[in-house]
Amino acid sequence: MPITSELRDDGIRLITLDQPPVNALTVAGWFDLAAALDAASTDPATKVVVLRASGKGFNAGVDIKEMQTTSGFEALVGANRGCYAAFKAVYECAVPVIAAVNGFCVGGGVGLVGNADVVVASDDAYFGVPEVDQGALGAATHMARLVPQHLMRTLYFTARTIEASELVTHGSVYAVVPREELDATALELAAEIAGKDSRVIRAAKAALNGIDPVDVNKSYRYEQGFTFELNLAGVSDELRDAFAGTSKAGGAR
Repeated sequence: MPITSELRDDGIRLITLDQPPVNALTVAGWFDLAAALDAASTDPATKVVVLRASGKGFNAGVDIKEMQTTSGFEALVGANRGCYAAFKAVYECAVPVIAAVNGFCVGGGVGLVGNADVVVASDDAYFGVPEVDQGALGAATHMARLVPQHLMRTLYFTARTIEASELVTHGSVYAVVPREELDATALELAAEIAGKDSRVIRAAKAALNGIDPVDVNKSYRYEQGFTFELNLAGVSDELRDAFAGTSKAGGAR
């Protein structure tokens, strides 16, 4: 299964993305991830979540080939709703979510990480929002939680990536470690949080969300509206076809 959830005896829940080759999630995968996070949120035995990935990278966003080989707009709408649900589930999880990022974290991956409470990364990790190259908009909301405003705009307009080591200087990544130490580092931090009174930690998570200056759900939904406009204009399909090497099967563009 692309999404697995395991609760350890110490209250740390490991939610793992495993969708070879690049952890680009299908529509079903995004909703499965949201469901796993929601289940963790309502489980009183869960004290903290570590969101991690198997394979060579954390997440490559949506499965564009699925989108381009599905007739009509069903996969497009599904991907948008699935991403919204998953990002929202990370942000609204009742316990802290630690993102352990290895390799690439682009597109939807930034949406997940930007909404996490703590980020640790391997020394080969990098982050980016290549949406403009694929005729879409989105995750600027979440990239803006990782870098200052003007840098976010530069990365967004150019589709460039930024290394985890640079994010440490902005305070958005807690630590950068060798790949083989990533899980241990995330678990060490998770254990420290899990050792606190869970009632207080859950209250703290709710309080921090309550004083957040940005409504991440509304902000991201606003971005998605422009993506749909680009799709209706036919721009998005043209760019996604070029990226995926496919031709959309039937249906209106």
